[in-house]
Amino acid sequence: MSFSDETVPNEEVTPESESEVTAAADLGTDGTWTEADAAAVAAAPRDVVDGEVVEPLDPLVVLASERDEYLLALQRTQADFENYRKRIQRMQDEQSARSTSVLIGKLLPILDTLDLALAHQTEASAGNEDAKALAASRSMLLDTLSKEGLERVDVAGVVFDPEIHDAVAKVDGEGSAAGEPVIDEVLRSGYRWQGRVLRPAMVRVRG
Repeated sequence: MSFSDETVPNEEVTPESESEVTAAADLGTDGTWTEADAAAVAAAPRDVVDGEVVEPLDPLVVLASERDEYLLALQRTQADFENYRKRIQRMQDEQSARSTSVLIGKLLPILDTLDLALAHQTEASAGNEDAKALAASRSMLLDTLSKEGLERVDVAGVVFDPEIHDAVAKVDGEGSAAGEPVIDEVLRSGYRWQGRVLRPAMVRVRG
């Protein structure tokens, strides 16, 4: 029997390494695989942690993570700026309110003078032009300030309140039904500006 009559078995070819398997999977449409391609796959960097090969991260995943970090930092910066803006606005409002209250406080003696002048008018003098002009000036000033938040404290017969009343005298008599002292007479009007006491009313109490 000649060698030509012998059956030659088909030799099964297997990839020699994992790189070749990966390379075979990445062949182009023409099925061509070169030594340069195999060398490039074999030379690709791999991270090794505790003896295990860690595949590199997907660039899209890395970009998405960085995007989320930048977005979170931007949101925090925006929140900090909004808090700063509100704090500055609150400080400006408080400063404006303090400045206005100081100005109103300087006008109170003028109102006191007008009140005193009107109180000393007689029935005969109240009808002349000067008295009418004085009363009109006082009314205009008080109305203007009232519209801006000025409140006058000058009511008699109410229960004494140490926050808005300053008792400088006391007379005998009955107080409130609960036995509390009441305002017998307002000697000098008090004022509140937007709910805050500028000056307590000087009063005489009863009871």
